[in-house]
Amino acid sequence: MGRSDAVLYEKRENFALLTFNRPDALNALNTDVNLTLIELLDKADGDPDIRVIILTGAGSKAFVAGADIKEMMNMGAMEAREHAIKAKRVTDKIWNLNKPVIAAINGFCLGGGLEYALACDLRIAAENAKVGLPEINLGILPGGGGTQRLPRLIGLTKAKELCLTGDILDAGKALELGLVNAVYPQEALLEETMALAKKIASKSATSVTLIKSAMNKGTEMDLESAALFEIDCFGLCFSTEEQKKGMAAFVSKKK
Repeated sequence: MGRSDAVLYEKRENFALLTFNRPDALNALNTDVNLTLIELLDKADGDPDIRVIILTGAGSKAFVAGADIKEMMNMGAMEAREHAIKAKRVTDKIWNLNKPVIAAINGFCLGGGLEYALACDLRIAAENAKVGLPEINLGILPGGGGTQRLPRLIGLTKAKELCLTGDILDAGKALELGLVNAVYPQEALLEETMALAKKIASKSATSVTLIKSAMNKGTEMDLESAALFEIDCFGLCFSTEEQKKGMAAFVSKKK
């Protein structure tokens, strides 16, 4: 179990707001943050009232500026490997959660911070956001899925450039590359992200879960297997009350 205030948890209507809470360290990731985040993601996933989860950072400077280098710098090879496995547990948790997770990127989103954002389903950025994988500048490489999720999202050529140079992108460039879904002024970021969360939360919970599953798992399969998996997900929707009500309303021209 992590330190309870390393990540803050707030339930708002039918979504949960999880806030990385180490503003003095630009919300850098450490063991406390990781353990607390996993615990709170499980809490949100298990709450039937919660439909969507938003991740953001405390303060106006950073979402997550990276991993806590002080915690890592004296690690040996096997310790570093174990450290990366712990980070993978977090990204896997976000990726495989039944509910969609939106990253509200409110500032620096670098290294492990970007890797956590890449595991989210959607990414909304403030105009002052900066994103990148600068690990090469420390003589290492991204170890939390960055070399794998980034090329799947923006293509191999540009992803290689970012990993090999350690360049940091502004929000506009991130939007141009398809790395983020939208960019808003800092003061409007949370409001706009919550509006998106509410829109998704208003849809069929089963459909939302199955769409996330079909897309995350399907894009890792060959097309034939993926199409058949999609068909199975499609069929499952017909076991729900939302499908019966939704189609009946459509036919009778009601909402």
